[in-house]
Amino acid sequence: MSSVPTGTWNSDPAHFAKAFSRRNFLHVGAVGFLGLSLDGLLRREARAVDSIGGRPSKEGKAKSLIHIFLPGGMAHQDTFDPKPLASVDYRGEVGWINTKVEGVQLGEYFKQTAGITDKITICRAMTHGEAAHERGTHNMFTGYRPNPSLVFPSIGSIVSHEFGPRNNLPPYVCIPSMPSNFAGSGYLSSAYSPFSLGSDPAAGNFTVQDLNLPGDVDAKRFTSRRSMLDAVNNHFASKEKADGLEAMDTFYQRAYGLISSQKAREAFNINAEPAAIRDEYGRNEAGQRMLLARRLVGAGVRLVTLTYGGWDMHGGIKGAMAGQVPALDQGFATLIRDLDRSGMLDSTMVMISSEFGRTPKINGTAGRDHWPKVFSIVLAGGGIKKGFVYGKSDPTASEPDDDALSVEDMAMTVYNQLGIDGDKRLMSPGNRPIDIVRDGKVVKELLS
Repeated sequence: MSSVPTGTWNSDPAHFAKAFSRRNFLHVGAVGFLGLSLDGLLRREARAVDSIGGRPSKEGKAKSLIHIFLPGGMAHQDTFDPKPLASVDYRGEVGWINTKVEGVQLGEYFKQTAGITDKITICRAMTHGEAAHERGTHNMFTGYRPNPSLVFPSIGSIVSHEFGPRNNLPPYVCIPSMPSNFAGSGYLSSAYSPFSLGSDPAAGNFTVQDLNLPGDVDAKRFTSRRSMLDAVNNHFASKEKADGLEAMDTFYQRAYGLISSQKAREAFNINAEPAAIRDEYGRNEAGQRMLLARRLVGAGVRLVTLTYGGWDMHGGIKGAMAGQVPALDQGFATLIRDLDRSGMLDSTMVMISSEFGRTPKINGTAGRDHWPKVFSIVLAGGGIKKGFVYGKSDPTASEPDDDALSVEDMAMTVYNQLGIDGDKRLMSPGNRPIDIVRDGKVVKELLS
């Protein structure tokens, strides 16, 4: 018998259901765990989710999205929105460099990104009102302000719900793990949760958790277990209609599809990449995570979220930037070049975001504090304009000065490029229709 999904063995069904709800929907090592009664096990997870209104989702210009999330709150002044003319107490110690786009500067450590600015769009007036990490993260992953009565689904889970898997691969993957509960499925079924790798592709011994069969299970035994599961599922499907049961069935079907497909498993094999490509991305966390993301979307994954670094720089920001930005710069610039030369950039959207920016003025410990009033994100590919700056902050990077970009408008624009109607409504567990995005609009100025 294979290992218990989380923690140690507990035969209580409610405990097991809760354990599965905390897991990623495609933890393949659980496929052999068939000696359980599913009747009643998943009833506590039962939820009816449907959609009403809006146009049916159909793949847009962006067939995939790579979301590079920088947790902690990246300082816009020291990265994508430097203020060379501001006084030093606002400008800070981090310098700036010119880029391939005339009149556009970046922070001094973005040397490689400066050479690909003709392929990206920088949004310099992103704004919301949440200065706490958790609430800001919720905004950026869901397009909604946090609500104590309802957990909203992430963009990745909406994509998974609307399109489902492609080429036997999970539609939504997190590298190396889900960065926040707000990156999950929210009120949607747990079947739309992300698949997290569980380990870092930069590690020398990198393997995806439970992607291979246990040592005592050969292909014949594996197929036999699938037949057993089908019989169990058919029995209980005839007795009840529950989201939890459907989610578990979806979990197993996708797990079987992934583990039985050599091509699908090979998508995660970063060691198959030529050494020169791995070197070009950088043999570090940022570079290898971005390389694996490119590999996964190329194989059929619809949305990859990856995290890199810690950007909560309340003190010593110049040294912190010098330590973290170069790897990000190398990996991101290589990702854009790689997608472009392979012909994938037009169909793959890339987004860099963070939960908020940092205070305009340097604090007493040579750092910056939380600041959601204005900050920067970067968009590229998938029908987004190239060599463009959208919006601007005021002279001290304190507030939007022009073309402020709300989280609702950002989410609506991303969904639009992926082919999802943000006005569409999904049914919540309480049978209440909820907009995928509320009060957002597609920012046409961002589109090519």
